[in-house]
Amino acid sequence: MERLKTKDDESQIFKTGDFSIELNCQANNEYTKVSYPLKYGVFSRLETQDYIFEFNLNHEIRHAKSKKKNWIHPSEWLKRTMGNDWVYYSSGGYSGVYEALGEYYLPNLMYQTNSLLGGKPFNEKAIDEIVKNWHQMICQLPETHMPDRFSRWIDAIQQQTPEGLQKKAQQLFDISGSRVTVMPPDARHVDYNIIPLTISDGCLYKCRFCKIKNKKKFAVRSKQDIDTQIKQLRQLYDKDLINFNALFLGEHDALNSPCDLILKTAQDAYDAFEFQTSVMKKNYLFMFGSVDSFLNADQAFFETLNCLPFQTFINIGLESYDQSTLDILGKPITSEKVGLAFQKIQLINNTAANIEISCNFVMDETLPKSHYTALMSLVRESVNRTKPKGSVYLSPLTFGRPSRQVLYDFYKLKSMSRFPTFLYLIQRL
Repeated sequence: MERLKTKDDESQIFKTGDFSIELNCQANNEYTKVSYPLKYGVFSRLETQDYIFEFNLNHEIRHAKSKKKNWIHPSEWLKRTMGNDWVYYSSGGYSGVYEALGEYYLPNLMYQTNSLLGGKPFNEKAIDEIVKNWHQMICQLPETHMPDRFSRWIDAIQQQTPEGLQKKAQQLFDISGSRVTVMPPDARHVDYNIIPLTISDGCLYKCRFCKIKNKKKFAVRSKQDIDTQIKQLRQLYDKDLINFNALFLGEHDALNSPCDLILKTAQDAYDAFEFQTSVMKKNYLFMFGSVDSFLNADQAFFETLNCLPFQTFINIGLESYDQSTLDILGKPITSEKVGLAFQKIQLINNTAANIEISCNFVMDETLPKSHYTALMSLVRESVNRTKPKGSVYLSPLTFGRPSRQVLYDFYKLKSMSRFPTFLYLIQRL
């Protein structure tokens, strides 16, 4: 697969009085954190008098916004995911969102999640209008004479119907056998633009508090199954594959898979998806791990992982350092193991330049004070200076009911933590 090339003398722009088309827009080629709107990779844009629509290299809609006065904010936009969800990215006042999430834009989701921030943008008429009618809007473009390459492009984007996009999303889920119900919080570093590859199903623990994981018994996928997924994913992402540089090894505890399988799969996927030719700089690998799988992974594994052509992020669900809270949560581990895992996290983060281990803790108004006292003993008292690496994510237990008290508690904990500390927004693919 070669990088996208266009002839210098071939026009990429067509304009009429009613709309304009710009093909193969070259946007930012490296994920970065800035307080103004950025788009990434290569895409094409259709702009009418009232709307802006952007399409990936498979001619599928990926961004949209209105230019009308009733649009909430000119710097905010809609994004359609590979799972065919619409996400509304709001600025939220910039500083408040960045302090809470580590990103300048807040993803507002169409489904219930544990977010403590944001409003209900999908109830807004201007947003609802695009979500429901975007395809009808692009099919109503006035007929006009234009060069063949532009008319072919118009025909191609009109053929990507909402029904067809939903069918393709289902194909994505079918490849691995299920939808990715939760992405690692560190996937925010690539705007959640990941390719999901399942190497194991289920998780080691069946914690009572968990609302997002399935009840499947933990099982490792066969190499043949993984190879089939890689082949099918390559076909599904097709021409737009060059816009991706991030791999998610699923499902909920990929780290509990045999070390050799993890390393071989990561390298095979890198080669098959040709990440070395991506228009995006750097390459990223994400996965989840449990306390036990993390403690069982030996030094040789992390040394080899550190040498792969990825910046790797592994997210470990610690949940609490307080035994009474672990018991309330129904998490079948001891606080002693949580403490050992936290120590090992610091060791790896201090020594492996290309690996970052992050961890999660829960938050809720009903949890005992001992939970927060124990948490502070780790994120503040265990180190004597601030750490630039090893994000600590705090995950509200309640879905669909934002709480000012919990948000207040978060900012208080963040101010005392010596680690980068953020809210964990549960988001699916």
